[in-house]
Amino acid sequence: MDVSPPDLLLHNARIYTVDDARPTATALTVRDGQFVAVGATEDLLQQYPSSRRIDAEGRTVVPGFIDAHAHLQALGHSLRRADLSGTTSASEVVDRLGAFAEDRDLPEGAWLRGHGWNEAKWTDRKPPTRALLDAAFPRRPVWLTRADIHAGWANTAALEATIGLDRLGTMSAPDGGAIRRTPEGRPTGVLVDSAMALVEDSLPTPTDTQRERALSTALHHTASHGLTGLHDAGVGLDTMHRFRRFIDDDHFPLRVYAMIDGRGATFDHFCERGPYHGPNDRLRVEAVKFFADGALGSRGAALLDEYADAPSNRGFLLQSPEELQHNVRAAVDCGFQVCTHAIGDRANRLVLDAYAAAMEASEAPLRRPRLEHAQILHPDDRARLAGLDAIASVQPLFATSDKGWVADRLGPQRLPRAYAWRSLQDAGARLAFGSDAPVEPIDPIRGLHAAVTRQDAAGQPPDGWRPEECVSREAALHAYTQGAAHAAFQEDRVGSITPGKLADFVVLSHDLLQVPAADLLDTEVVATYLGGHPTHATSDWPAG
Repeated sequence: MDVSPPDLLLHNARIYTVDDARPTATALTVRDGQFVAVGATEDLLQQYPSSRRIDAEGRTVVPGFIDAHAHLQALGHSLRRADLSGTTSASEVVDRLGAFAEDRDLPEGAWLRGHGWNEAKWTDRKPPTRALLDAAFPRRPVWLTRADIHAGWANTAALEATIGLDRLGTMSAPDGGAIRRTPEGRPTGVLVDSAMALVEDSLPTPTDTQRERALSTALHHTASHGLTGLHDAGVGLDTMHRFRRFIDDDHFPLRVYAMIDGRGATFDHFCERGPYHGPNDRLRVEAVKFFADGALGSRGAALLDEYADAPSNRGFLLQSPEELQHNVRAAVDCGFQVCTHAIGDRANRLVLDAYAAAMEASEAPLRRPRLEHAQILHPDDRARLAGLDAIASVQPLFATSDKGWVADRLGPQRLPRAYAWRSLQDAGARLAFGSDAPVEPIDPIRGLHAAVTRQDAAGQPPDGWRPEECVSREAALHAYTQGAAHAAFQEDRVGSITPGKLADFVVLSHDLLQVPAADLLDTEVVATYLGGHPTHATSDWPAG
């Protein structure tokens, strides 16, 4: 029997619980940060007459969204740099950079940073070169990360300030990377994967204040998009300490499931001490992330066969198969969940091989291993993924962002292997949806739209790109809530509107499961609640 009335009674709502025991409701109550009751408005109003009430006025309520793969600190930094997403030419990139530098009044000699360019989306498809940047910024160092964060574009001033142009011109590319060159052999200024470190290792280090401002920006941004949870894909101790300071100061409106950034000091720290479960479920550390290959757009993804538009190139592995198996085994022995970035079909196969080997050889259990991206899988490997009880942690927006050029990379015969979310689901794999922000916008509504329509924001193509891979709206909502919670061993705490679970929920302007597909992107996040407390609200929502 309830000993005190709930703190909050939300009624007159259209609630999708993502709980099979009671899929829909019209009211919910919250006490001490947890759901107490979920049911009919008339019943709960009668049962709890003294509780504080909020009339949802028919709006839709769903569990708090959980982004299963993003980079919180990097998102914050990207939001404070020049936004190059959506540019259609190199000249537009230069124009945006000029406007950004003028708006921020950058001092002389300060680095100009930007993120989000993607030459595959430019109308002329011409590759970027440092000459284009040099003409506009002859003395200011410029460093721009590609949308997938697997390539960087520098001007001459940036190269001279770091590696040195002459040295770069004579050196070989590091393992797992590439230095793009002109036909005459001169560096173009584009560095791929591990070669990016030639510049990034010498970039000015952000100050603690800059990092804190970036994190604060990211947290406000996630709350405004209805996110109550996020799986941070590759975090070091320094960033975790920053998270904990924000949590201690009650400035962290998010539940973060952090993946350790590969082998190293952070790995050793938690291997010795065990998983970390912070207060109020705001930070959990019990997973590690490895990289198997690079990205498809920059032709760094490891493919079983050659790239259709680059004969003799099959991409490259960032670890040898033996090294990957050794690292997976070490992580399993430490009790970590293993999450591995794998884009190409060769990389995904090798990761599944490593997981199978660890399952056979380790005394410790292989705990819900994850394929981060699972972007291109040979059909034979879909059932293997499901058989290993692995999680397909995928990003729906990748399909609609890449649709214009992916056929160039793979050719028509391999295209059915790519971005095949429905086929993975049908094979028995568990799906968890995310954004890989700042690679794609950290917007679950845009991701859900992409998953169920296979269309971009302009509604193209009209029937969807490879529409046979669309998933249902219910499946997409599940993957952004309960599916993501399961991927982090949190399905008993979050991910559905269920009595006893943490009261994380989102109020929406539109009914995601019923509104015409063309109107999905008009949906607004009216309010976001974490543990029963609002972390974001529009002006017309009675959050107080």
